[in-house]
Amino acid sequence: MFIDEVKIKVIAGDGGSGCTSFRREKFVPMGGPDGGNGGRGGSIIFVGDNNLKTLVDLKYRKIIKGLKGENGKGSNRYGKSSDDIIVKVPLGTTIYDDDTNLIIKDIININDKVVVAEGGRGGKGNKSFATHENPAPKFSEKGEKGEIRYLRCELKVLADVGIVGMPSVGKSTLLSVVSNARPKIASYHFTTLSPNLGVVKLKNQDEFVMADLPGLIEGASTGLGLGFKFLRHAFRCKIILHMLDMGAEEGRDPIDDYKIIRKEMENYSKSLANKKEIIVASKMDLPHAKENLIKFRKAFPKLKVMEISSYTLSGVDELMVLLNNELKNLKEEGCEESNYEEKVYIKFKEEKPYIITKEGDLWVIKGKEIEKLFNMTKFEEEEGVLRFARKLKGMGVEEELKKLGAKSGDDVVINDFLFTFKG
Repeated sequence: MFIDEVKIKVIAGDGGSGCTSFRREKFVPMGGPDGGNGGRGGSIIFVGDNNLKTLVDLKYRKIIKGLKGENGKGSNRYGKSSDDIIVKVPLGTTIYDDDTNLIIKDIININDKVVVAEGGRGGKGNKSFATHENPAPKFSEKGEKGEIRYLRCELKVLADVGIVGMPSVGKSTLLSVVSNARPKIASYHFTTLSPNLGVVKLKNQDEFVMADLPGLIEGASTGLGLGFKFLRHAFRCKIILHMLDMGAEEGRDPIDDYKIIRKEMENYSKSLANKKEIIVASKMDLPHAKENLIKFRKAFPKLKVMEISSYTLSGVDELMVLLNNELKNLKEEGCEESNYEEKVYIKFKEEKPYIITKEGDLWVIKGKEIEKLFNMTKFEEEEGVLRFARKLKGMGVEEELKKLGAKSGDDVVINDFLFTFKG
């Protein structure tokens, strides 16, 4: 099953909690704190794998969850960090943040990798908080929450040459005779519903990858049929092999077909329309093919057209040599990188530590840093609560509340937890 788009939720593992503990040994009445730190939670990492050709493995994994780090223990024992979750994806996979629609990473090369959700750090044990002022702290931290992210993964096949054209013009047949691919071939439209890739090997030992892309129809660039998906796969091909049925067995007009496909490519993407294009007149063994080719050349006198028949193999070897030479020229000219769309990678802006708003009678405080502090505080430990209050004051929360008009006794909400302001 060929799957080229999936949506998944990734949840990195939480960090393990730190330990509040004191050394207890005979004849050592003042042993001091010895609570260890918690281990880091497991991150979710996507890695490019050349052996995968589809996103089907992710289709049935709606949620990928990392493991929690181990809690710290007494006697200065640190919790074990959890292993990261490695998710393999095919080359050509673009990973988007589904909430912002921005690209996180384009997986192009073998072993390209990206951390899509960072595991939470382990909470500190009370040993880590010991200072000259407070040599025996009676508090520790909870582990940090792991990142949660909603992703959209899109696969665009990586091929040197992509064959485009109307349905049933002979794309799959050509691929089957020049490569090791065995696409489904039948005498009805839309036999090919997903891209087929094959390796073309020439007599001089050169080789390249060719993709038979499903047939396009008028309106494909607006999403008609499965147009968006089909055009997307053509985007990363270095050369577009535009195939036209000169046999016109079903009353098809090669001139109209060419205009329609060019229009759809231009509407979808200027970059796609500007790619190197080789025009191929297929089915030249059929009765009216020569006549139709003459008409086509009159309509487009500046276009160079290669004549082939996948049935008799006439012109096929010459076409493969031409494609190989054109690929070499692109490489020498340094144009290979033009295959990839301009990428807008996520750049996280530095957020304010908190934002205070008035909602009815409540003062609501939100912000990544303040919520992280809240989540890592053990409110069952009195010294931990006092530290939380000191941190809030140090961040300027108390002063900001006063500026906004908060009075002593007002209710303040952080992470759905109600506090009483004592200003």
